[in-house]
Amino acid sequence: MSIKSLVESDRKHLIHPVVSYRAHEARGVTVLDSADGVFLRDIEGRELLDAFSGLWCVNTGYGHASIVEAAAKQMAKLPYATGYFHFGSEPAIELAAKLVELAPASLQHVYFTLGGSDAVDSALRFITHYYNATGRPSKKHFIALQRGYHGSSSIGAGLTALPAFHRNFDLPLPTQHHIASPYAYRNDYADDTALIAASVQALEAKVAELGADNVAAFFCEPIQGSGGVIVPPFGWLKAMREACRKLDILFVADEVITGFGRTGPLFACEGEGVEPDLMTVAKGLTAGYAPMGAVLMSDAVYQGIADGGDVSAAIGHGHTYSAHPVSAAIGLEVMRLYHEGGLLANAQAQAPRFAQGLDALLDHPLVGDSRHRGLLGALELVADKNSKQGFDASLKLPDRIAAAAYGNGLVFRAFGDNILGFAPALCYTEANFDMLFERLRKTLDDVLAQSDVRDALKGGSGFSSRAAA
Repeated sequence: MSIKSLVESDRKHLIHPVVSYRAHEARGVTVLDSADGVFLRDIEGRELLDAFSGLWCVNTGYGHASIVEAAAKQMAKLPYATGYFHFGSEPAIELAAKLVELAPASLQHVYFTLGGSDAVDSALRFITHYYNATGRPSKKHFIALQRGYHGSSSIGAGLTALPAFHRNFDLPLPTQHHIASPYAYRNDYADDTALIAASVQALEAKVAELGADNVAAFFCEPIQGSGGVIVPPFGWLKAMREACRKLDILFVADEVITGFGRTGPLFACEGEGVEPDLMTVAKGLTAGYAPMGAVLMSDAVYQGIADGGDVSAAIGHGHTYSAHPVSAAIGLEVMRLYHEGGLLANAQAQAPRFAQGLDALLDHPLVGDSRHRGLLGALELVADKNSKQGFDASLKLPDRIAAAAYGNGLVFRAFGDNILGFAPALCYTEANFDMLFERLRKTLDDVLAQSDVRDALKGGSGFSSRAAA
């Protein structure tokens, strides 16, 4: 099909996720055509440096021949195997064992899904079943964080605390509650210890309000991704886990974004020695080469479900493509690349360069905050650095930033509240980072050169001719 025909066909038929349908119809689709390493190419031949790993997921980079070979080999041998009726496949069994070997020690069992949203949805179903099966049916309430993201399933989207996922969907449910995000930049805590204490107190207060006998679990991302890459201080995750233990509620770590080397170790929980009751993963599990997610479950929860009630009765939860053999074969090769292929080590070695590049942009008139851990980071743009006042939504600054970046051959995430998100692949080199930050500074300068953006800065906000040049 011609480019024009593709755009028109997309406009007529393809529904895109998380977008204004009318705005997309008016704008038209950007068709991506190919990729290699850390670069994308659109259908018109433009080369783009991908600083977001697709959608936080292509951690290995594009075009790994060994991943393609693993997929092709499995497709030729056994392209599909159901997990129903006691059937299974070698790659899925091996991948489950590998994940248990690599995950926090508390996690001994694996249920495979197609991605992050249905992993969260599955975790919610398992938790509900667990409490009913163990004689505690009143524990039906769930607590998560403001600005949190836990997918867009019918239930999980209520744990998500972003307005777009609630609007017109009748969410959140009455059993879903949120406490304040550990958002240091938008608060005035005296230090990290005070922030951590405030989060623990907020969780304790919410559980007390609802009644401990009514609360099932607390869900959190170790670093909040789609809520703006909110990076809590070290010690926060462990403190929240310990609080859940004392409150007798389950602790669920949503590592869909943070898992598989994104924050340094294979899992963010590992960085603080945290052992969750359940953990959800996806994205980097297959590096985006095929759909797959998983729920990792503690033995205590598994045994509670298995032994609850009639032990001969089926546990009524499943998916046609759970433990898909091709996705599992890809996952095994991706795990090999993280370890034997040196991707984890490279990401850890390059993390200081990433941090330095983001922090260096604090001198830019548009930038109020830089935050990061491993190869996950963000810049927050403000009109006034002193008061931290943001830009008015009418400026549509994120759209301008994204357009300018594309023109400069760069792709990253421009969130609606003037936060720029970055998740470069674990294979990035120092030269790739040099290119990223050169193009990013030019993008910020190009937008700053627009008169209405420049006029929106309060009191000059550190405006300099260097930044506008």
